[in-house]
Amino acid sequence: MNLGFGEVAIILIVALLLFGPKKLPQLGRAAGQTLHEFKRGMKNVMDDDNDEKKKIDSK
Repeated sequence: MNLGFGEVAIILIVALLLFGPKKLPQLGRAAGQTLHEFKRGMKNVMDDDNDEKKKIDSK
């Protein structure tokens, strides 16, 4: 899903109108923390999966 500059600008303008300038930094911070936690969880799942494959291959 490729977003161009125009699409991103429209999304930001709509978000600014909906939430106001005081809420946008809080929403951005919350979105960043959520993405960080999701990435960490996915990394843990992938590491666990790789560990299981190594155990199976070593048998």
